Amino acid sequence: MSTDKNNTVAPPLTSNFLRAIVEADLAAGTHAHTGLPPVITRFPPEPNGYLHIGHAKSICVNFGIARDYHGVCHLRFDDTNPAKEEQEYVDTIIDSVKWLGFSWEKDGQSHLHYASDYFEQLYAMAEYLITAGFAYVDSQSADEIRLNRGNFGTSGTNSPFRERPAAESLQLFRDMKAGKYQDGEHILRAKISADAMAAPNMNLRDPAIYRIRHAHHHRTGDAWCIYPMYDYTHPISDAIEHITQSLCTLEFQDHRPFYDWLLATLSAGGFFAQPVPRQYEFARLNLTYVVTSKRKLRQLVDEQIVSGWDDPRMPTIVGLRRRGYTPEAIQLFCERIGVSKADGWIDMSTLEGALRDDLDPKAPRATAVLRPLKLIIDNFPENHSEDCSSPVHPHFPERGVRHFPITRELWIEQEDFMAVPTKGYFRYFPPIGDAPGSRVRLRHGYVTECVGVDKDADGNVSAVHVRYFEDSKSGTPGSDTYKVKGNIHWVSAATAVEAEVRLYDRLFVEAQPDAGGKDFIAALNPQALEVITAYLEPGMREAKADQRFQFERHGYFVADRVDSAPGKPVFNRITTLKDGWAVKQK
Repeated sequence: MSTDKNNTVAPPLTSNFLRAIVEADLAAGTHAHTGLPPVITRFPPEPNGYLHIGHAKSICVNFGIARDYHGVCHLRFDDTNPAKEEQEYVDTIIDSVKWLGFSWEKDGQSHLHYASDYFEQLYAMAEYLITAGFAYVDSQSADEIRLNRGNFGTSGTNSPFRERPAAESLQLFRDMKAGKYQDGEHILRAKISADAMAAPNMNLRDPAIYRIRHAHHHRTGDAWCIYPMYDYTHPISDAIEHITQSLCTLEFQDHRPFYDWLLATLSAGGFFAQPVPRQYEFARLNLTYVVTSKRKLRQLVDEQIVSGWDDPRMPTIVGLRRRGYTPEAIQLFCERIGVSKADGWIDMSTLEGALRDDLDPKAPRATAVLRPLKLIIDNFPENHSEDCSSPVHPHFPERGVRHFPITRELWIEQEDFMAVPTKGYFRYFPPIGDAPGSRVRLRHGYVTECVGVDKDADGNVSAVHVRYFEDSKSGTPGSDTYKVKGNIHWVSAATAVEAEVRLYDRLFVEAQPDAGGKDFIAALNPQALEVITAYLEPGMREAKADQRFQFERHGYFVADRVDSAPGKPVFNRITTLKDGWAVKQK
């Protein structure tokens, strides 16, 4: 694995069955349309919610294949359900795809499309299907249609309107378009074959292709009151756009026969030339410790279990971005998990591992004390400070050094003091009997020896007292004569930046919180967020929103992109330095 000049981990190109299909089509010249890119894929979200980590895999697959084979990927909004769609969702989807590092532009031309761009063509093709005997207007109620479709073990029953004359269906369809009927009064259904209602595949039992929906559309306004169904719109949109490989997840596998039938039928009617697009399915992303159902994500937001769609505990793209994830980490993760034909579960640790691998070479280092305990150097002059320094990044000396002062009073971590030390504990503990207190090096500073403690009225340690050795400062002659096993981080109490730090963890304690119809709310992790006040080295005061750091010893953190203010950053923990989840669950 290589890194570029920005020390970004470059995901290796790996072969998979989708790439094999693309390469075979290229070798055969299957889609060698004059003047068109050799590979044209598409990512077709419905603008009815925020994208999540599962969508990120589809984005990486579709845009990645187009990129790697010098093609183009279209961003196409499947905006055929106006009651649930909003411009807000269009905007956030566009922003999320861009943030992930992908573009739908090719040779100066934008390939941003909407299914609503094709409403006139979709309608004209529906009229053709009616006149050719491949569709009819059904006037049954929704309950009657549902009952007559049968189920997986029982054949369906033909609608009493299935043999309605084409001219009558055509007039009804035009009257539907003219707004003469209420929602649900009629519906247009495909008639694939004489025995379609006995098809084992339920999607072939006279599927609905148009319904009445009196709702304002965010792009077309009130121009339409009938809207095409997804299974009808999707293949036609693919064909209009000359998609070469229509790549989607496995839940659409049973929809492919209708996809193929519809395009073959419309091609025979003269609407499309051969070859028409073909659909190929790959496994969706199932990630442990998250839910990706839009309904359940909305429930988390609506019930204020999380602060919004961009809450850093959410698996949404906007949530991951606010948490501090990088586009490169998500791309690396998607490349590592690969593409397969069978569903499976990917552990959250795989995503977190890709994140650490991406952040480690990028993130400048900083010192932070998250659970502070006062340390007083008794023999250090009051109102005096000395400069200490440390590399911005230990593996890239060219990035320079950062400076911070050591003073008489410092902050250290509470866990760096133990009144009665356990075996192998090498940090601070007080004199015990005739034995002196422990000697510990303050990292990048002096060797010190614990001489005592202060306690509050409840008997809790409120401050640790030490003395320092003047000739022991790190990097000075003779400092290496001091041999100590403890080496701890610290910040000056006089110059430290007091900051709100949010310690995020997994939102659920169960790997599959909604599996088998379980109540996913019952699996919420009560420790998914802890808000603390921490002390940081002085240079962190200038941290900018979205700037990422490794807080040495603690993990990777980012200045929150919403709540940080100039001179007053708020930090989110992106991830710990190593996976400690499995240990915590034992």
